[in-house]
Amino acid sequence: MQSRFYYLAFLSLFLPLCGISQSETGSSYAFLNLPYSARSIALGGDFVSIYDGDLSLALANPSLINGQMNQNIQLNFVDYFSDINYGSASYGFQYKNLGNFAASIQFIDYGEFSYANETGERYGTFGAGDYAATLGWSRALDTTFYIGANLKALYSNYESYNSFGLAVDVAATYWLAEKKFSASILFRNIGSQLKAYTPDTREPLPFEIQAALSKELAHLPLRISVIFTNLQKWDLTYSSLITEPTNLFDDTETSTTPSGINSFADKLMRHIVFGAELKPIKYLSVRVGYNYLKRKEMTIPTKLSTVGFSWGFGVNIYKFNINYARNAQHLTASPNYLSISTNLSSFSGK
Repeated sequence: MQSRFYYLAFLSLFLPLCGISQSETGSSYAFLNLPYSARSIALGGDFVSIYDGDLSLALANPSLINGQMNQNIQLNFVDYFSDINYGSASYGFQYKNLGNFAASIQFIDYGEFSYANETGERYGTFGAGDYAATLGWSRALDTTFYIGANLKALYSNYESYNSFGLAVDVAATYWLAEKKFSASILFRNIGSQLKAYTPDTREPLPFEIQAALSKELAHLPLRISVIFTNLQKWDLTYSSLITEPTNLFDDTETSTTPSGINSFADKLMRHIVFGAELKPIKYLSVRVGYNYLKRKEMTIPTKLSTVGFSWGFGVNIYKFNINYARNAQHLTASPNYLSISTNLSSFSGK
């Protein structure tokens, strides 16, 4: 009972801060919502509730940090669109009296840009990037409840414009080992810009509330994951500015917005992401995911595509855990995600 009291006190301490960061368009540091873990993106999102020793999952969900991650090192790299690349590096450690910790560095490099005048003459180049230094912490309240938080120092540099910020993620996880079931809730990017890009414009952070469930079947090596996104905002639909004629010879505007029960179902599904992870043998995992919102926003109805679907696999080779994933975000390209991790203690023989 006492541990439950600490759990509620922990959440009540941070929830009032949610008013500082409201989800809206035009928020700064949008790179914070990019998926870094190849395993999580293969399952359809950047936040999952799988309680094991995977340090890459703890970057988005700090309540998953546990003793299995002690001395783990995790590297993530994403070959994104055009010349854009991003990634992260994490290290797990623990102090018995304080809890479990994970230190991470995140970056995104937007490539090289050219200065040009009104006539198109080029006269130099400049770069742009975003960076975050994160310290994550987690502690067990009892054998089933875990709480965690990320403290993030943010820096952004676009040519001669730069910005500093500070953010906090707050999370809690319920883990029932005998049932192989876990559930998490996350309040992410609670914070503010300390220094804006321009003196007169201070932008909010991309605040979001997420929840997730994970269940491994009892008699089959299959884990099902469900992610609930953007819980702070019900309606994620928008009005298209493009008129779609009913046929090539008719330019009459038609409404494609669902109504009634279809409208409710459409809005509900935009919050839900599905994933499945099959482990046919000890050293191999195969994963698939489906993101309804991504498919609804990025697909072209007249084109057959896999937009909104993701897939990947994980293998254990020697002392390394390697995960790879691809995520179809639109018709022309799919980013590649690569994660590599190992435990430094395995090399010392301890």
